[in-house]
Amino acid sequence: MNGQVVAFIFARGGSKGLPGKHHRLVAGKPLIQHAVEQAKAARLVERVMVSSDDPSIAEAAKAYGAEMPFLRPAHLARDETPEWLAWRHAIETLGETVGLFVSVPATAPLRRPADIDACIERFRMGDVDVVCAVAPAHRSPYFNMVKLDAAGHAGLVIPPATGTLHRRQDAPPVFDMTTICYVADPAFVLKAGGLFDGRVGTVEVPPERAVDIDTEYDLRVADALYPLVAKDAP
Repeated sequence: MNGQVVAFIFARGGSKGLPGKHHRLVAGKPLIQHAVEQAKAARLVERVMVSSDDPSIAEAAKAYGAEMPFLRPAHLARDETPEWLAWRHAIETLGETVGLFVSVPATAPLRRPADIDACIERFRMGDVDVVCAVAPAHRSPYFNMVKLDAAGHAGLVIPPATGTLHRRQDAPPVFDMTTICYVADPAFVLKAGGLFDGRVGTVEVPPERAVDIDTEYDLRVADALYPLVAKDAP
């Protein structure tokens, strides 16, 4: 592999669900600081960079030890802009410097550096274009997730092919996507339209490390769980 293992933190300034999200605190630290420190502590990451359109996030990122080689263009930081395009922009801007692309979202402050390393190691096993971290789902589309028909009546999202499932444990295992880490071949990001255009590998993490900050409620949950997750860290 030419180039380096580069971890990016994509942190745009706008957030309708939680204004000023990346500066909000969990366990006394801003989310952007958690992400930078976790990425820098991952033993397989060689460089840590931040992609943001917000000068205040840029200054904070640099203060916490990340590189900030560019400000993200405004058209790549809108609410409706797929983050995939920001991934492409970062790779295209840095060119062959990026030998392996790693995304470490700031919205998962309970991740461990070892989770990032595990995703990189899974990618290096081969047979995949991208790797993401997943957690066991609390709800199953085969058992206790429903959709409504035209009359407003509820039915399972995925009805069983035969019979009736009486226990969640009898349903096929399903997982929640997390925002802990994504690892991808830069060439795949540049040619594909999205994550599931390629072969997707996974690394399973426990649900308590997979809290994704999108609302005030999520922030409070993460703050409450942090001492427990930190206590169990190796």
